[in-house]
Amino acid sequence: MIEPKPLFIERISKLLPDKKDFAKFLKIIHIPLQITIRCNTLKISPEKLKKRLEKKWKLSQPYPQKEIMVIQSKLEPGELGKSIEHLLGYYYVQEISSMKPMLALKPKPHESLLDLCASPGSKTTQAAALMNNTGFILANDKSLGRIIILNSNLERCGVTNQLVTCEDGKKLVKRLEKKKMKFDKILLDVPCSGEGNCRSNPKTFLIWNIKMIKKLSNIQKRLAGNAIKVLKSGGELLYSTCTHAPEENEEVVQYLLDNFNLEILPIELPLKTRPGLESWNNKKFSPEMNKAVRIYPQDNNTEGFFLCKMRLKE
Repeated sequence: MIEPKPLFIERISKLLPDKKDFAKFLKIIHIPLQITIRCNTLKISPEKLKKRLEKKWKLSQPYPQKEIMVIQSKLEPGELGKSIEHLLGYYYVQEISSMKPMLALKPKPHESLLDLCASPGSKTTQAAALMNNTGFILANDKSLGRIIILNSNLERCGVTNQLVTCEDGKKLVKRLEKKKMKFDKILLDVPCSGEGNCRSNPKTFLIWNIKMIKKLSNIQKRLAGNAIKVLKSGGELLYSTCTHAPEENEEVVQYLLDNFNLEILPIELPLKTRPGLESWNNKKFSPEMNKAVRIYPQDNNTEGFFLCKMRLKE
């Protein structure tokens, strides 16, 4: 068992001051995740997929969105990825918290969407399904190796309304600005320290350090600040991370509020959430930050996540 570093525990204890709540967090981060999948409605309905999968596995649909399924059977290593339904693109293996950004952003058919950090494609394929393969998705990632994975998943899931680019985010935005391209919706699911992923990747505890968090915070601010330049007036941006660190969450959102004409929108999700912080280490954030959403693993038996939905004012 890999134990978190003392500074990590100290910081989480400040985020979770209730001792019982903190104890639940420390317990659940060492418990393996439940297995969840998302039905790809571009290829099959949740009802038909459920009938197929129930012939070999026990599963449940605990959320109003019936495309979200929890596999309750004990599986052999690699069994989920080797099934014919997975190979045909009928479902995507995706953690529940990871599904929430698109459920919050709600891209609609015929809209335009920029997914600036798209690989491996879980949220891009989910967006395509919500948009019924209409409109336009620009899916970008700066890593060629990750682009290969992204393209593979897009093809497997039957996504046809996308253009894939391999570009540094800042350079891509400059090119889009020259073309005067703007988007109805932007997903900014940024690279982060991954504190919320410790259940699926315990090695996160080994590489975690405060210097990395501060460095990532600066990168995230640059990415977000550039992305806003190609958001339509009245358009919406969803900023999300899989970390608990306020420097990568509320601090980045506050930077955007201070530098752009944005307002935070409320988010409603079918699971327990907690409001964003209004202060951290003597830094004060906007009272609007309570509309942002924190997801802790002990609340819903999931990974940890942060989401904030913003609108560029007219």
